Amino acid sequence: MKRITYLILVALLSLLSAPIWAQMPHDAIYMPRKTVCIAGMYGQSTWTEYWEGTLKRENLNIGRHTTRTAAIMPAIGVSNRVNLILNLPYIWTSTSAGNLMGQKGFQDLSAWLKIKAVEYKGLSVNPIIGGSIPVGNYVPDFLPMSIGMQARSVTGRLLLNYTHPHTGLYVTTHGSYIWRGTIRIDRDAYQADNRVYNTDEVSVPNAYDAAVRLGVVRRAWQTEVFAERFACVNGDNIRRNDMPFPTNKMQMTQVGWYGKIQPRNIGVNARVAYVTDGLNAGQSTSYMLGLLFQLNGK
Repeated sequence: MKRITYLILVALLSLLSAPIWAQMPHDAIYMPRKTVCIAGMYGQSTWTEYWEGTLKRENLNIGRHTTRTAAIMPAIGVSNRVNLILNLPYIWTSTSAGNLMGQKGFQDLSAWLKIKAVEYKGLSVNPIIGGSIPVGNYVPDFLPMSIGMQARSVTGRLLLNYTHPHTGLYVTTHGSYIWRGTIRIDRDAYQADNRVYNTDEVSVPNAYDAAVRLGVVRRAWQTEVFAERFACVNGDNIRRNDMPFPTNKMQMTQVGWYGKIQPRNIGVNARVAYVTDGLNAGQSTSYMLGLLFQLNGK
């Protein structure tokens, strides 16, 4: 019994003294081989005004729109230069006014493979491949209450990072292209692009995103500010006084802050962001809080 207790204590001490890492699909931080970091996250996004095409407006039949998200995101160190990141969010929506019923459920299962292809004197080049498939049987054409688009996607991303070896000061930038598939809706026809389509199949526009981040990362903490841009490459606008639809050309630019404290194998992270400009999207304020737990293999 004493020997078992001793072994448990040794294992816990080895966890507490191990180097700590935590990473996302948009950074250049890698989990070491046979190491797993599990992040449990809760987030909330709210808006009262949105862009109907280029027209910024409010809708008293919606009031304040709120989207809440709870997710589990494990990051797995396949090797010191290759990481696998998984994510499965549970999402629910609501409004403060009107009669629109909120939706809730599991959205899409996503996976990201991040590869450190080149590393030289603090500079790294990181190609990232991602994809997602719908998991829940949610309704995609009930925006803004829908929890997702119900479309399969494939993402190609190139991420460049420079981290100063002594201070931990870093700058990161990335660009991505997102291919999205067609979906089927529960109707025989729909209107888009100023015409009527007599089919239940809808093409969701492809999209791109880009970001720049400036921050400091140390052994036990990280802080950064960022600017992000997301835009569909084609699509139409929300018709006047109508509901959004999956064919809409959604665009948004947001700025924010991210921070993390993880002195040992348990840590916390947080993120806040604000949409400064958009098209067919809500001007949202969002935040995220997470709990991190690292498991170190032998």
